[in-house]
Amino acid sequence: MENYNVFGAMVDMSRNAVMTVEAVKRFIDDLEKMGYNMLMLYTEDTYEVDGEPYFGYMRGRYTKEEMRELDAYGEAHGVELIPCMQTLAHLNAYIRWDKTPVDIADILLVGDDKTYDLIDRMFKTLSECFKTRRIHIGMDEAWMLGRGKYIDKNGGYEHAHSIIRKHLTRVVEIAKRYDYEVIMWSDMYFFPWTDGKYYIPKCEMPKEYVDALLPGVIPVYWDYYHKTEDNYDNMMYNHRQLSKDFWFAGAVWTGNGYMPHHKDSIETMLPALRMAEKYEVKNVFMTMWGDGGGECSRFALLPSLYHLAQAARGNTDEKKIKEGFYEMFGAYYDDFVLLDLPDSLCGSGQGVHPFSNVSKYAILSDTFNGWLDYTIEKGVAHRFENAAKKLRAAERRNPKYAAIFHTAACLASLLAVKYDLGLRVREAYQSNDREALTRIAKVDYPKASRRLCAFIAAVEAQWLAENKPAGLDVQHIRLGAVKERLDYCRRTLVSYLNGDVASIPELCEEILPFYAKERSFKTSKTMEIMTPSVFL
Repeated sequence: MENYNVFGAMVDMSRNAVMTVEAVKRFIDDLEKMGYNMLMLYTEDTYEVDGEPYFGYMRGRYTKEEMRELDAYGEAHGVELIPCMQTLAHLNAYIRWDKTPVDIADILLVGDDKTYDLIDRMFKTLSECFKTRRIHIGMDEAWMLGRGKYIDKNGGYEHAHSIIRKHLTRVVEIAKRYDYEVIMWSDMYFFPWTDGKYYIPKCEMPKEYVDALLPGVIPVYWDYYHKTEDNYDNMMYNHRQLSKDFWFAGAVWTGNGYMPHHKDSIETMLPALRMAEKYEVKNVFMTMWGDGGGECSRFALLPSLYHLAQAARGNTDEKKIKEGFYEMFGAYYDDFVLLDLPDSLCGSGQGVHPFSNVSKYAILSDTFNGWLDYTIEKGVAHRFENAAKKLRAAERRNPKYAAIFHTAACLASLLAVKYDLGLRVREAYQSNDREALTRIAKVDYPKASRRLCAFIAAVEAQWLAENKPAGLDVQHIRLGAVKERLDYCRRTLVSYLNGDVASIPELCEEILPFYAKERSFKTSKTMEIMTPSVFL
């Protein structure tokens, strides 16, 4: 990786799954072996800040002692640990405690002295724990910036580029006091003047937005989605106007749900690396987001990380990559690719979402109020049973990573029953097929409940092997709700068959089209998946 100054990874520690110190050390060991030299810890509020007891409260935050321990370990293994904080938006977990001034949504109030007092203490804590003088200040996706209390305090609307520059000026002043070089996401230099778009064709950027980025601040172009070189070419050209020293952040996909997406990780990152070489981008890292709850094991993406490290060295020979992976990790590359199966077995043809997470939404969808049953394919659930067999065999072949494959096998086994259960019960009810309804009530619902219990146990074991306990409660709440609803739906169906109730109103509803051009889609909004009702 001699073409790069930084070739690293970023782990999301803010979506409930805060890795234990020992798990992070294991991950650093793996990064070192593969040739990575940087690990970025993405912590919105999940780190201790002096004088802020509610910052990361009950969220598994890292103590100052833990951060120092990790930093020392990374230094000993040639892996620079760079803190990645938030200094504008994405602070919803802390904002709930009403301890800091807020503009709107999860955005801090620009211009308020209390905002900068908080940011100063963030910098102070991190500067005491990490030796690096590089820090990522976030500042992304503040789409509603200046549209809330900021208007009231400043007498009217102000353009985003002006607010960004004012805020960045004060944040950089604080950073300089701690001798920090500042890195930040770049999207807020595009969204406000492109009608909310980030990925745009080559263009000349408006001068006011170029000028809004202070000299010496390093923008990070992030792109996790595109599979052709053109898109990366366009955006790297545009970023050159902001700074010739911009960084690039791609992704290995841990943020879709319980399972990774190896295929998408490789197909998006390889063209990105080729364009990074063209534009002589010297600093690249792979994000590992945990959107929706951090369900996916970070170690499940080791083959993708290894593949990309090899590609950065010029090795694109898949046979050699797979052999090298086994030699390094004692595990089979192709077995890890099987982890993609739960999200790739259903949905085909034009209109399928390229990053579908059917394995998540099919588990959480209700079997009576399953508005997402519109996306469910008929007659294909048996594919998940076959996948479960393959994943159990992979579990036996890869004992070091058995917990990951066990979780995947339990998930596939559950989907073999649960995937189309709502669709089948609705069709049987509406066609008055009492034989089918009886079989579903006596066989399928109990089987789904048993397999769900096995999956919950697997999720719990995998979580506690890698993460602090905080956040596991969310998994229990979600999957426990599914368990309760399966039991209720079974009992209601039995009551209907016994003549105790005259009808099941939920099953009288027709499933209306949703995303009519797509037979699968991606979402991480759990409550939206589970019910059309409103959580108050």
